[in-house]
Amino acid sequence: MHELHSLGFGPYFQQQLLGEEAIPARIAGEHKQGHIVWHSAGESFARLAGRLSRGLEGETYPGVGDWVTLKAIPEPGHIAVVDRVLTRRTVFTRGAAGAQGRQQVIAANVDIVFIVTGLDANYNVRRIQRYLARVGASGARPVVILNKADACDDVAGRIAEVELAAPGAMVIATSAKLERGLEGIVDQLRPGVTAAFVGSSGAGKSTLINALLGEERLRTGEVRADDSRGRHTTTRREMLVFPSGGLLIDTPGMRELALPDEEGIDSVFPRIEELSLRCRFGDCTHQSEPGCAVRQAVESGELPADWVEHYLQLRAEARTNELRLDERARRKSERTIGRQRAKDMHIIRRVKDW
Repeated sequence: MHELHSLGFGPYFQQQLLGEEAIPARIAGEHKQGHIVWHSAGESFARLAGRLSRGLEGETYPGVGDWVTLKAIPEPGHIAVVDRVLTRRTVFTRGAAGAQGRQQVIAANVDIVFIVTGLDANYNVRRIQRYLARVGASGARPVVILNKADACDDVAGRIAEVELAAPGAMVIATSAKLERGLEGIVDQLRPGVTAAFVGSSGAGKSTLINALLGEERLRTGEVRADDSRGRHTTTRREMLVFPSGGLLIDTPGMRELALPDEEGIDSVFPRIEELSLRCRFGDCTHQSEPGCAVRQAVESGELPADWVEHYLQLRAEARTNELRLDERARRKSERTIGRQRAKDMHIIRRVKDW
């Protein structure tokens, strides 16, 4: 049995169901053949209704954390049918690898996204900024976890570096191995709060989550000594209930995090965005134009040159991916119009034959 409010069901979702006799459920796990859903009567395996599955793909396809409605609560051992996906409050997405601009849902309706990176060879400030951009686009609150503090000789220096590069984000240093620094995470996982753990392979997410749960719930693996990369010990996204009542979505380690759009980049580089308003030209690219306030700030030492370089790289990547997505949408629209036109012509010929 589950109390819906303990699963994060609040006014935002209740409002969408006013006047309906709906059965709300939350997606807690994903499988190739369907989803695990939690509802007021417990847990069920569920599949999307046929008409629903045909109209959803990419970022519209339901993921872990989504709220849905069921046609009915199934009998034990039977499959539930999802007939609606509720509008999300927040959603963390990335550009799906090799999918020509498609977006992939990593976690839906989360309050906090914990960005986990290791303080060993896994440490990379630019990668952290890339994750922060996607969290900024998601609507959730970012928290950076610098794990494996036991492997670093200058933890305070790393914290200061990340705080400078991640304006507005809380930064926590932890050691899952020694179970240190965990209280900073525990304090935020209150009842009804949903958090997602994201990061690259080898960052120690599974080990950290096991330490937080107080049990070996997730499988962990060794990392390579030369680059601190690990195997994907987590192979699918799933929701876990934390002892405090909070909800935690574990996600597989990501080799890359493609930016499908420009959303969220501004939140990572607010000073660059502020200076952009002072540039002589409104469409300044901050590279060689006269009167560029951003370049002037770099020359004066106010802005690190590598920050601006990374900002421009992220912008260029995001714009390229947006164009791919637009082109894919255009081709899909043309195919749909073509199929409809063929159907119309078939009907016209049938009518003429009559």
